[in-house]
Amino acid sequence: MQRKAYVPGVALLVVLVAGCSSGSGTDGATTDSKAGVPKAAAAPPGRYRTLPEPCRAVNKGVLKDMLPGAAELPDDQKAKAYAGAAELTYDTDRRVGCRWKDEAPDAVRRLYVDFERVVSYDPAVSDDDRAKAVYGKKESAAKLPTAPKDGGKDTPRPGGSKAGAGKSAPPSGSPNGTPSGKPSAGLHAQNQAASPASPTTPPASPPASSGPPATTPDGLKPRILTGLGDAAYLDDALTASGSAAQRRTVTVVFRTSNVIVTVEYTEQPGSPGATAPDSQELQEKTQALAAKLAELFGD
Repeated sequence: MQRKAYVPGVALLVVLVAGCSSGSGTDGATTDSKAGVPKAAAAPPGRYRTLPEPCRAVNKGVLKDMLPGAAELPDDQKAKAYAGAAELTYDTDRRVGCRWKDEAPDAVRRLYVDFERVVSYDPAVSDDDRAKAVYGKKESAAKLPTAPKDGGKDTPRPGGSKAGAGKSAPPSGSPNGTPSGKPSAGLHAQNQAASPASPTTPPASPPASSGPPATTPDGLKPRILTGLGDAAYLDDALTASGSAAQRRTVTVVFRTSNVIVTVEYTEQPGSPGATAPDSQELQEKTQALAAKLAELFGD
């Protein structure tokens, strides 16, 4: 009887080939060697992989409106003012920004635009969810007024001038709502009747006051915005800088998928005694620019 030849090397090769073939399926259950988790379980990436060029994202017409003083400059300086200055960044696919400055006799105006593309390094968390968390922290840090549970008007920030729904807060030092240092006739009569023995005693001097703080109309207070990206808010802050005039800064922040956009517009009058910048005008211009930037991320 003739015996068949046995070749160990060939048999081993067949086993190895069969083993490799059985593990090369594409059913989505294989693991990503970098992430260390099954591909089927990995969260989807964000919609946007790149960012616009920030200094070119704002058209010249908008810049002329928001930086009116630049129109009076010589041509070379005017071109430089409209060109803006790009923020230093080491990864233009992750974050970019641009700044503009307008120094005119009547006021100094500054404009800042920032684009941030959020990336999640957790395979189980999508870029969009990570962007929601980053945006949420920004919104919380802004300390926007929140509507009370009873359905009344917004609750102001600490130090605001509104105490409750439908009523204005009484001025400081006046429990009945009468300006401090100017009591009503009824209250004055009561005080006289209560102390007839000391008619010559002068009333206590009211505390010194630097005047009522500048307030923002209800409809223009910092607030959540609708119709702008996936989520948005507006902040409006009026601050004093030493002996300089009050400076107003309006900020609009919105998120669209995994990108967060910030627009910051500041105006400070050139004269210390000048009227504080108008909220409505600055807010309208800032929101209009934010809406145009949102179009860059449209379908």
